[in-house]
Amino acid sequence: MLKKIIALFCLLFSLGVKAQVGGEATYQFLNLISSPRQAALGGKVLTNVDYDVTQALFNPATINVAMDNQLALNFSSYLGGIGYGTAAYAYTIDRRTQTFHAGMTYINYGSFDGYDENGVSTGSFSGNETALSFGYAMQVGYTDFYFGANVKLITSKLEQYSSFGAAVDLGLIYINEDLDFHAALAIRNLGSQITTYAGLNEPLPFEVDFGISQRLENVPIRWHVTLENLQKWPISQPNPARATSDLGGNQSDEKIGFLGQVMRHTILGAELFPEGGFNIRLGYNFRRGEELRIVDQRNFSGLSAGISIKMSKMRFSYTHAKYTSAGNSNFFGLQIDLQ
Repeated sequence: MLKKIIALFCLLFSLGVKAQVGGEATYQFLNLISSPRQAALGGKVLTNVDYDVTQALFNPATINVAMDNQLALNFSSYLGGIGYGTAAYAYTIDRRTQTFHAGMTYINYGSFDGYDENGVSTGSFSGNETALSFGYAMQVGYTDFYFGANVKLITSKLEQYSSFGAAVDLGLIYINEDLDFHAALAIRNLGSQITTYAGLNEPLPFEVDFGISQRLENVPIRWHVTLENLQKWPISQPNPARATSDLGGNQSDEKIGFLGQVMRHTILGAELFPEGGFNIRLGYNFRRGEELRIVDQRNFSGLSAGISIKMSKMRFSYTHAKYTSAGNSNFFGLQIDLQ
């Protein structure tokens, strides 16, 4: 069984290796940060297998019985006044059939003033997108591997244009309980548009991510390392604003070496007291930090930090993520135990 699942992952990965990242696919909101916890740990985490019901929006293999009857509501006032949020809920039928998961991701781009080609006002318009997901995970035989899948229905309305699509996420996670070590692989957004905006079929933001994490034996810290966008190499291109000129006026483009490309795929995170009622979370996203960095100015792009506090049957989470000197994001989350 395990060999069949690994073979399926390899096949799906080979079908999507030409997939692109930002700006070259539709429904980009599908890969936005799903919770304050994820935001605090650098933006993408695949390996948390605990009460965090929102984690399954990114890696369905993490669906587990600890999520039973947990409801999570998350919101962010994003860059440029964009508002988006997520919701998730899980329910365990019984110990044999495990846990079913449902989730939603919603984004509202706000209101815009419309004008025709002659500069005449056509009134205001808005844009919003929504994805509904349904997930399930299962143990692979009697191994330490767990396999999960999300099925997603996607709607998008941008001004007078609308689109509908469908996709699946696939996840595989290895859990070593003796070492408290987790390793996970997620293949996201395998699908297509069913109806297009204006007759042109666009690809979905296909993504392959890999992550590992471990809780230290004698210290209440769980560290995380995530490698994102493994479907594309190289992931970064020279920034024209960082070109240099010599005394003769000859211009040289920014050079991004092999190590620079590797680092741009890497996200680091750490969580203090991961199983307690009070958590402190820190993260660093190398790609965000490098691509949003201002030359000759320290602006701490890529850093994120957050806290979580549990009060009775509710857990409140907050994260502040640093993007640029001109724009940062705050993430708020509430998880309620309905049992």
